[in-house]
Amino acid sequence: MKIFVNRKIKTLFCSVLLAIAVFSLISAACAGLGLKNAALCVLLSSAGMGLLVFTAMYLYFREQSKIMESAILQIRDYISGDRDARIECDDEGELYRLFQEVNSLVSILNAHAENEGRSKKFMKDTISDISHQLKTPLAALNIYNGIMQEETKDMETLREFTALSEQELDRIETLVQNLLKITKLDAGTIVIEKATENVSEMMGCIEKQFAYRAEQEGKRLILSGDDTVTFSCDRIWLLEAVGNVVKNAFDHTDKGAEIRIEWCEFASIVQIVVRDNGKGIHPEDLPHIFKRFYRSRFSKDTQGIGLGLPLAKAITEAHSGTIEVDSELGAGTTFTMNFLCNCPAG
Repeated sequence: MKIFVNRKIKTLFCSVLLAIAVFSLISAACAGLGLKNAALCVLLSSAGMGLLVFTAMYLYFREQSKIMESAILQIRDYISGDRDARIECDDEGELYRLFQEVNSLVSILNAHAENEGRSKKFMKDTISDISHQLKTPLAALNIYNGIMQEETKDMETLREFTALSEQELDRIETLVQNLLKITKLDAGTIVIEKATENVSEMMGCIEKQFAYRAEQEGKRLILSGDDTVTFSCDRIWLLEAVGNVVKNAFDHTDKGAEIRIEWCEFASIVQIVVRDNGKGIHPEDLPHIFKRFYRSRFSKDTQGIGLGLPLAKAITEAHSGTIEVDSELGAGTTFTMNFLCNCPAG
């Protein structure tokens, strides 16, 4: 039997069998000799047998407990970041086979981690190269387009087309920047640098960012929340996330619409809500709006590139937060972002 492969289990069983054999011999001797105190002898020998069995069991399970405690400590060390932590498995038996499998799993995880590290470095270098390669021609095209606009002030048709060209260049630049940001987040090449930030002050920056657009499009951007609410976050990336959600609201509302940014703190959660009274999202689209490049068959929008909301979701999750959406056709849409108040700095 496999159970007896382990030396310690074999010793335990031998000890128990020895105790039973000794007890049986003593009992047989007492009965055979017809001793006057035979019953007392049997009682004492049974007590001795019980004590021997108890001692053998205690010693065995104490040793097993030490082995398990040592294994647990090694596993905790590995979880804490010690890649060299291993469980000693220099004996035979099912338990040590389990330890060997755990050590094999650790080796596999280390190999995967090393491969992932190399992949992230490759991705980081590739993204950096792509970024530099794309920025140069885009900058040049913007300069050329500006020159053409200056030269075509008195030519209505050309001026119209250079304006459209500028819009398309802006779209390409936005697409490139969002692609770079979301790919960096995916690759883990961006470290979220957290600090305690005032939510009201950050939302004020969002208000300034969209003030001109709100005036041009005849919309109202309304802020509402406690001025004292703070939490630990990466200011730049959080503004990016909230800004993308607000931009989405502007993109899908008509003149006269109201876009509200609200925030509050409760039950160790900081909540930021962006709501609008626009056309709403079709129920068929709700499960897909955080997918990259998703386009609704119900939307007439031809300007969106389908990366703003996925980027907002990626940034929120990088802060260990959640983002949810609720919408009703013809009534408006609400995005809710939840963050832990005291999330540790990353």
